[in-house]
Amino acid sequence: MGLWIDRVKCTGCGSCVRICPGDLLFLDCENKVVLREQRDCWDCMACVKSCPEGVLYTKLPYSIGDYGASIRPFIEGEFIRWVCTNKNGEREEFLLRR
Repeated sequence: MGLWIDRVKCTGCGSCVRICPGDLLFLDCENKVVLREQRDCWDCMACVKSCPEGVLYTKLPYSIGDYGASIRPFIEGEFIRWVCTNKNGEREEFLLRR
């Protein structure tokens, strides 16, 4: 998978930087989050789950989800809503207890 960052919407709160177990994220001079090296990312999604603005997400590799497919978790109290979107924009959602 790959971590994608919507830098336009990033507020620079740093929650993702603090939670990344690999210490792979940092805030640049524009106070926007940056991933040091994509290949070093563990795909644990800790940063994605911690982002209050929802600016971090993962895209599935072509071999798994076809080009443009993504999966995003949204924290909702004691639940995580996983939203899977295919290349045509069709969505499927799963609600799991944390």
